[in-house]
Amino acid sequence: RYPTVELRAKCLAGAQYVAVPEDCVIPQLLLTELGLVEPDKPYMAIRDDCARLQRSPAVELRLGGPGGKTLWPLLTISQGGLILACLPLIEAPPEPRPHLSSLASVSQGLALLSGLQGFLCGTVGKPPEPDVLASRLATLPSVLLQVCPLGTPLDTLPQAGALPATMAPGPGGAQKQPAWKTGVHRGRAVVNVALTEMVRSTQYGNRSKQDMWDVYGTVVCKCEVEGVLPNVTVTLTLPPNGSPLQDILVHPCVTSLDSSILTASSVDENDGSAFSGPYKFPFSPPLEPFRLCSYTSQVPVPPILGSYQLKAEENQLKLHVVLQLHESVRNSFEYCKAHLPFFNRSLMGSVDVKVNSGQLEVSKEKNLLVWILGKFNLNITVSQKFPKSREATLEGAVHFSGHVAGPTDPLCTDLTAYIKLYFRVPDLTLSGCCVDQHSVQVYSSAKPRIVTTRELVSSEYYIWNSTGDAPVSSGLMIL
Repeated sequence: RYPTVELRAKCLAGAQYVAVPEDCVIPQLLLTELGLVEPDKPYMAIRDDCARLQRSPAVELRLGGPGGKTLWPLLTISQGGLILACLPLIEAPPEPRPHLSSLASVSQGLALLSGLQGFLCGTVGKPPEPDVLASRLATLPSVLLQVCPLGTPLDTLPQAGALPATMAPGPGGAQKQPAWKTGVHRGRAVVNVALTEMVRSTQYGNRSKQDMWDVYGTVVCKCEVEGVLPNVTVTLTLPPNGSPLQDILVHPCVTSLDSSILTASSVDENDGSAFSGPYKFPFSPPLEPFRLCSYTSQVPVPPILGSYQLKAEENQLKLHVVLQLHESVRNSFEYCKAHLPFFNRSLMGSVDVKVNSGQLEVSKEKNLLVWILGKFNLNITVSQKFPKSREATLEGAVHFSGHVAGPTDPLCTDLTAYIKLYFRVPDLTLSGCCVDQHSVQVYSSAKPRIVTTRELVSSEYYIWNSTGDAPVSSGLMIL
C-alpha cells in the first residue's frame, strides 16, 4: 500500500472514489473472482454472468455484491500456487472504461508483477523449495522499496533469486534512509560530471534584422559512491575574462548555496558586481543520473557566422554560402554539417555546386543538400575541418526538373530559405565554464575515480537567406 498513490486516486476520482478494503478482505474476493473457492458452486452469477465482460489478466473485485462498488483493474499473475496481484492507478475517467492497451500503468504493473514473479520463483519453471520461497518472501518489502519507490515502478527490476543490497548504515554512523533514495551503491566508486553547453542562433545577413544567439548549459552527474547520504561538491569555474553565469537552477539535492549565485539573471542589466565564481554545489546525490544545475551565459559572438544568398534564375537556384568559424572555437569537430533544404519546388535534377572544404551530398529524396564540414573518423589520423582561413564557402547552382513535387512548407515560399547547422565540439564551452577534475570533492569511505567531460552542441542553429523574407516576430527568434 502506498498512501501517496491512494491520495492521488482519491483526488482524481472525486465522488466516484472507491476505497481499497482491508487486507483480510482482498484475498477472499480475489480467490472468488478466480474461481478458486467454493468448488461446489461452479457457477456464480456475480462472476460468471454472460453479460459481464471478462478482461484477463485484469479482474474486477465487487465489494458489495451486485450493484455495489467495484475495484478495477486488479492485475494478477499465478504460478505454482502463488498469486501476485497489484492495483494500478488509472488516471482516466472511470466511465466508460478505457481499453487496457491504452493504459501505461497497466503495462507497468504487469512488468512489475513479472519481475517479482521471476525474483520469487526463478526462471527455470520449477518452483523453489518452500524454505527458499519463504526467505525470498521475507525480503519482498526491501525489494519493493527499491524497485517501486513511492508506488512508481522503476525500469530496473530484481534479478531472479537475487537478494537486494542490504540497507546498512554508512561508515559515518547510523543514518536514516531518506524516502527519496531507494538504496545504496555497492562496488567501485565513480563520479561522472558531464557539462554540456547548447548554442542556438538565428542569423539573417541583413542590417535591418538583428542576429540573435544564446547559450545555455547543463551539468549532469552520476555518482556511484558508498553510504546512505554521501557528500559530494562540484565546482564550476570560469576563465578570468569569462562572463558570469546567469539564471542558475539547481537540483533539490543541493544542500546549501551562496545566495549570490541565484541572483544573477539575464533579464537584469549586466554590471561589474555580478558573481563570477567559482560556483560550488554541495549535494547528497541520488543513485540515478540527475541534472545538478542549468544556467545561461552571454557570449559576444556566435561560434559560426554565416551568410546565405539564394537567387532564382529560370529553373535553377544560384547559391552562395560563407561560414566563418570564430577564432575562439577549436577547429576540431566530432561532427559539423549544414543542411540546405528546398521546399515548394520539384525535386532536384543536376547539382553543380563546389565547396572549398568538406564534401557535399544530395539526399536520396532529392530535396536536401548536406554539406559535411567536420567529421571525426577513427580510421584516419586527420579529421575533416574548416580550412586554415577558418572560412568555408559553397557556390554553384541547383537545377530542378521533372513534375514530381517535393516537400511543401507554408513558411519557406519563394526565396525564403535557410541553412541549419549541426555540430558538436568536444572539450569546449563558449562561456569557458569547466569542471576541474581536482575540484570535485567526495566525502566517502572509498576514494572514487573522477571523470569530467564538457562539450559544445548546436541547437536550432539557423542562417536565413539574406535575399528572402526571413521570419521575424517581436525581435525574438523563430525556432
